[in-house]
Amino acid sequence: MESRSYVIKGVIIFTGVLILLRVAFMQLLDQSYRIKAETATIEKQVIYPSRGLIYDRNGKLIVFNKPIYDLFATANLLDPAMDTMKMCHVLGITRETFEKNLDKDFNDFRFSRRIPFLFLDKIDAVTYARLQEILHEFPGFTTKVRTVRGYQYPYAAHVLGYISEVDQDVIESSQGVYEKRDYYGVSGIEASYEDALRGKKGLEYQLKDNFGRNVGSYENGERDANALSGNDIIVSLDIDLQGYAEELMKGKIGGIVAIEPESGEILSMVSSPAYNPEVLSVNADRARTFNRLQTDSLKPFFNRATMAKYPPGSIFKPVLSLIALQEGVLTTDRYITCKGAYYYKTFRWGCHARPGVRNVVGAIEESCNTFFYTVYQDLVNVEGFENPEVGLNKIVAHLNDFGLGEKLRIDLPQEQQGLIPDSDFYDDFYEGKGDWRSTYIISNGIGQGEIELTTLQMANLAATIGNRGYYYRPHLIKQFRDSTSQIARPYLTPKRVRIEDQHFDPVIDGMARSVSQGTSTMANIPGIAVCGKTGTSENSHGKDHSVFYAFAPRERPKIAIAVFIENGGWGGSYAAPIASLIMEKYLKGEIDPRRLWIEDRMMEANLLADL
Repeated sequence: MESRSYVIKGVIIFTGVLILLRVAFMQLLDQSYRIKAETATIEKQVIYPSRGLIYDRNGKLIVFNKPIYDLFATANLLDPAMDTMKMCHVLGITRETFEKNLDKDFNDFRFSRRIPFLFLDKIDAVTYARLQEILHEFPGFTTKVRTVRGYQYPYAAHVLGYISEVDQDVIESSQGVYEKRDYYGVSGIEASYEDALRGKKGLEYQLKDNFGRNVGSYENGERDANALSGNDIIVSLDIDLQGYAEELMKGKIGGIVAIEPESGEILSMVSSPAYNPEVLSVNADRARTFNRLQTDSLKPFFNRATMAKYPPGSIFKPVLSLIALQEGVLTTDRYITCKGAYYYKTFRWGCHARPGVRNVVGAIEESCNTFFYTVYQDLVNVEGFENPEVGLNKIVAHLNDFGLGEKLRIDLPQEQQGLIPDSDFYDDFYEGKGDWRSTYIISNGIGQGEIELTTLQMANLAATIGNRGYYYRPHLIKQFRDSTSQIARPYLTPKRVRIEDQHFDPVIDGMARSVSQGTSTMANIPGIAVCGKTGTSENSHGKDHSVFYAFAPRERPKIAIAVFIENGGWGGSYAAPIASLIMEKYLKGEIDPRRLWIEDRMMEANLLADL
């Protein structure tokens, strides 16, 4: 009997120890039980901040916030006899969807019958209004509001960008900033200034009873935190000018960039084809719309202003002139004879200018290829025909000063750097084919060959020439509404090129004469001194591209612009008149009645019909 008593006591002690160990494990080590216990009594509600608003340079609201609603359900408060079909009709969903959205695995610690779970998200305002009329008939359902983006104008999609719901990679790399179902800026200004725009989430803790009903705040709200709205920003865009430029680009493929030379602020940036930014506002149809745009053969998501790389054509001639003047290869008194082409041994490179004798001013005015083939050869061969590397690399160093061949580091993601090939490039390019010489790369002298620029770089080049030798890094931020936030210093610091001041005068003279009486007359604006240069970018796959850049007025220019129209033909056909209309609109506010026929022709032109 005594031994049996010991056994019974041992079993009791052993069982008690097991129970204590299990309780200790549940309390101290197993997080799922702690989470279930806490969620059964305390509900943490995230208070989403308002995202910062976006205004244009004139104070016009461009991007605002609009409400979107989420519907939550608490399982143990639902009425089994509820009119399911009535709810489905209001929400626009099927009965199968209704039942699927309620079907949760409550054995999973992430769900509890007492804690609300997401039933349906992204409910629009109209549906929400109808839902509010019947919600009292459906105990256990509650709504929460979040804000998404709304757009005052159907323009500037590539500049503004869009927001989207975070994925797991973003959550994991954010170091606790983002949680599931948060939104963040994916592209454009929304991405570049995400830190300023997103604001800071708030928190509110609510006590729950055993049925999941709110009974008051937790610890008298001492752990609650208010949400902080995002910083409003003012961008440099003139939204009216932006809209006008986008209307001119309808039916065309290409890009436009207009810059205020004295600040580097971008007045307009257009990529065509474009889309209305409103179509990517968060809603139930967004995924379908996104897929349609993404698979469009015209690539409306592709920002041709900053990402497309093009041969600049003859707009390269003014900067080549500046380099040649600086290096002493060219003077204003040097005249070069053109016989309708440039000849080397048995090779012939044609020229569209009439035969004649020209200095640098006349060569820019009439866009004489022979003149610039000669000048480019002389620059490359400065150390002799057998040693082109030294001369080419000097040219490249000057071009890099102008921001060509490298990123300008605009405050937009995915900018491309273009291509300014140096001697290393051609060493690789002609590897195994023998040594290369200046005659191999002579097409670079007229902006063809391997040279590639972005439209942004073209506009910045025009601004640099207009400023007579310096530029500010192009940017879209103009001001933060919160005065404690400052624009990045590199955008406020001028960069000067290594060209002496006196060399700009003849080049600008040539550009002015190009507009007044040369190849760029379609850019002439009555009463405004426009300095510009047309280009025709050769295209081996079809019709040539139309290119033009300019600044105006000549002294202390207020606008510099580049226009690139794919398959637009001569620079004077489309790029020059479109640029002139945008400059006139900005500088005068309206188009001279005598030039309205140009506006009508540009608006009506549809180059997509020829593709």
